[in-house]
Amino acid sequence: MTAHLKITGLGKTFREQRVLRNINLEVERGEIFAIMGPSGAGKTTLLRILNLLEKPDTGSITLDGDTINGTQQSGHSAARQRISMVFQSPALFNDTVYNNVAYSLKVRRMDKDIIKSKVSQSLRLVGLEGYENRNAKTLSGGEEQRIAFARAVVFEPDLLLLDEPTANLDPGNVAKIEEVIRTINRELNTTIIIATHHMNQVRRLADRVGMLLEGELIETGSREEVFEGVADERTRAFIEGEMVC
Repeated sequence: MTAHLKITGLGKTFREQRVLRNINLEVERGEIFAIMGPSGAGKTTLLRILNLLEKPDTGSITLDGDTINGTQQSGHSAARQRISMVFQSPALFNDTVYNNVAYSLKVRRMDKDIIKSKVSQSLRLVGLEGYENRNAKTLSGGEEQRIAFARAVVFEPDLLLLDEPTANLDPGNVAKIEEVIRTINRELNTTIIIATHHMNQVRRLADRVGMLLEGELIETGSREEVFEGVADERTRAFIEGEMVC
């Protein structure tokens, strides 16, 4: 069976510095896959490539068998409609919550009634029903991030990419965002790749885990395999806090 997402031989260089080296990874539909590693390991660059914001120098990415990035890009345009990303800090419009969440649907020229229904469902998923007419810029940091999640999943993407989505939040809001992630994964069967250096978050959320270090994916496995039977000494050092993040 073809993997939902397949990365083969991916590499990226910035200003003669090798940021990613020979990344090979398969992710199945509906998985929550966590990429852990210290700051500067290449996590954000990898997500930006998967989101088609950067081009790799080598390798290819396929989504359900269609090449979406690399030397052959047969599915590049269609893939843009199937992938979404949430960043550390939400960049919301100074407008109503409704208009923020509905934006991508309006761009797609969807029917107004369909947009209304999808926005309502998306706000329910993130626990913000009734916020439609609030100004997004007046919300708390945790609420803003949940609006960013609602905007990211309103068109029901197949693949959701999360770049340290709770890095700027207090513990209470971290718990709320993690529940949002579980709900999206469970109700929409969305494949989720989350980049983080927080070990406890990986333990709570991930089905499988990959360790990225100095641009190399040095180890992958189930959550239990990585945390309980770690094969690479560098992964053990990171998990035990001996590696500076």
